[in-house]
Amino acid sequence: MRIRIKQTVSGISLMVLLSLSAGAQTVNLSLKEALNYALANNTDIQKARLEIINGQLQTDEIRARALPQLNGKSSLTDQLIIPQLIVGNQIFKMGRQWTGDVGLNFSQQLFNQQVFTGLKAAKAGESFYNLSAELTEEDIIQQVSTSYYQVLVSREQLKTIEANIQSIGRIETTVANQFKNGLAKKIDLDRVRVNLTNVKTQRDQLANGIIQQENVLKFYIGMPVDTKIEMPSAELNKISEDALSRYNDFKVEDLTRYRLLMKQEELLGYQKKAAIAEYFPTLSMTGNFARTSTSDRFDLFGGQNSSAVKYNASAIGLTLNIPIFDGFARRSRVKQADIEIQQIQQDLKNTKNSLSLAYNNANLELRNNISTINAQQENVKLAGEIYASTQNNYNNGLAPLTDLLNAETSMVDAQNSYNKALLNYKLAEIQLIQSNGNIKSLLNE
Repeated sequence: MRIRIKQTVSGISLMVLLSLSAGAQTVNLSLKEALNYALANNTDIQKARLEIINGQLQTDEIRARALPQLNGKSSLTDQLIIPQLIVGNQIFKMGRQWTGDVGLNFSQQLFNQQVFTGLKAAKAGESFYNLSAELTEEDIIQQVSTSYYQVLVSREQLKTIEANIQSIGRIETTVANQFKNGLAKKIDLDRVRVNLTNVKTQRDQLANGIIQQENVLKFYIGMPVDTKIEMPSAELNKISEDALSRYNDFKVEDLTRYRLLMKQEELLGYQKKAAIAEYFPTLSMTGNFARTSTSDRFDLFGGQNSSAVKYNASAIGLTLNIPIFDGFARRSRVKQADIEIQQIQQDLKNTKNSLSLAYNNANLELRNNISTINAQQENVKLAGEIYASTQNNYNNGLAPLTDLLNAETSMVDAQNSYNKALLNYKLAEIQLIQSNGNIKSLLNE
């Protein structure tokens, strides 16, 4: 049965496609749309799907070896010097100058264990390519999701810095007025302006970094890098409190990466069987039919005055090939195949442990990040209260400018720490989903 490759273009919204064709509009790109776009346009995924087709063609090629083989042939010979046979004092010509023939050759494998084993291996190879394509899709989904949330977090950090710039700008205006009225020192005004310049520099660096991150995201999903994108920031704040319970059903044998190795072990088993099959005899049936025309003139194709002589020939037979001794080459190939099977079994053991490790670590990391997010939320709230209190004290002359600037910095640091905790949570959640074999569930969010 031929396997159909399902194109996942349907998940991309019409708006995205129209925006891309227009080239000038901004594409609103949710995570789901980004993932569906990647499934339809990422080059690695497209290559993996072509490998599926290639595997199907390889099966067809091997299957053809078990089917009847029929070949036609035709030849035309001009014997410039005709061989002669001398018998006593008589000389006889061996043939005529012109000879032409047409014919058919037929062969059919009746018993060939290598062909039969190869056909089974080819069918298993099709499954291998399907699993490989599935793993490629899962890896791309993980890459795109990670890159997507990195852009979101960086944009949130940029918003925080912009708010910080506005806040410091208001402080600068206040201090400048105080300095004009002799209520503040010039060093205080200079300190605020230096702080403002530093924050603006951070903003410019972060803005450039966001552009680079967006280009990486567009590269992963196969989108032209000059396309402008916009992503809803609300997605970053979706914290799944039940994430741990949703992904606690872990079974390494169900993971694509492990199943791919299992299929590879199966293929190596067929490779060993193919080597063993070399010990088996092969039996084939052959047949041929030919029609020959010969003449001393170039009139092989008939006519009223043709001197050509025409005759038919046909034969049918069986060919039995029995391997006897090849210098132990077959034995060496069997042992090599056995060694490769033992190696893949070690890979399976190591992969099982590494996948279990990844799941347990991701589970623990997600727990830690949920606690960190809760702590950072409180920290942001507390830092805001401290800043408001310090600003009020500064306006009433009860706190120095240094305290106000420090409170401003602490509030921004708390917000950035919260954004970083959100990113770490999302990355840990993605890792947990992938390690649990449910990474494609992101397509439904």
